Amino acid sequence: MSASGVRVKNLFPSNGSQPAEYRRIYVWELPVRAYHWINALALVALCITGYLIGAPIPAFYAAEAYQQYWFGWVRFLHFLAAFVYVFNFLARLYWGFVGNKYAKWTSFLPLRNSQRKEIVEVIKADVLETKLHGPISTGHNALAGLIYFFTFLVFVFQTITGFAMYSSMSTSWLPRMFTWVVPLMGGEFGVRFWHHLFLWFFVSFVIVHVYLAFYHDYIEGRGTISSIVGGWKFDRVKSDK
Repeated sequence: MSASGVRVKNLFPSNGSQPAEYRRIYVWELPVRAYHWINALALVALCITGYLIGAPIPAFYAAEAYQQYWFGWVRFLHFLAAFVYVFNFLARLYWGFVGNKYAKWTSFLPLRNSQRKEIVEVIKADVLETKLHGPISTGHNALAGLIYFFTFLVFVFQTITGFAMYSSMSTSWLPRMFTWVVPLMGGEFGVRFWHHLFLWFFVSFVIVHVYLAFYHDYIEGRGTISSIVGGWKFDRVKSDK
């Protein structure tokens, strides 16, 4: 579809001024939206099952191990979600090279001076709750893009440490590729410690991400929330008079 989209009018401006004219833009392509929701489900499953593996609920020990298999199901779901998460991430890596300009990897790094200025602007709006001045990127704003880039690096770290722990009990080629990580990190205790620690990074990330998505939907009024479902956002093309 054309990035220019169509023009629509906001007939009910919140500040009581004349209606503003907006441009409807197709931002998030279907593969990006699919990645987002598959990743969200896999990440939630990984956090819940990972926490239970690290701190099992005592109430489930009412019977002997041979009489129940709840912990086995927790481990199975964790491994299943991990494989979904990894191959979904690999698909996103590929789409970062072939997708539209909003999906490209260059959009995640503040390579231009305007992007660095936008980072300062967004920090002021998010932390100090000041009014936004000037246009904000139609796709990910520069601060969000940079945070997502570092989050992708943590994704890689969690993948490596997770498969490293799994390698000692698996004969599959994929986990066995990471056996070298265990001695590098001082043994299984070190791998498990860092893997569990970054669980809380993702828990914090999900909370902040959801909050800021709704917050920016409110302060920008460009369809931030609905865009990750339908793919469309709105840009103002004419100031209110």
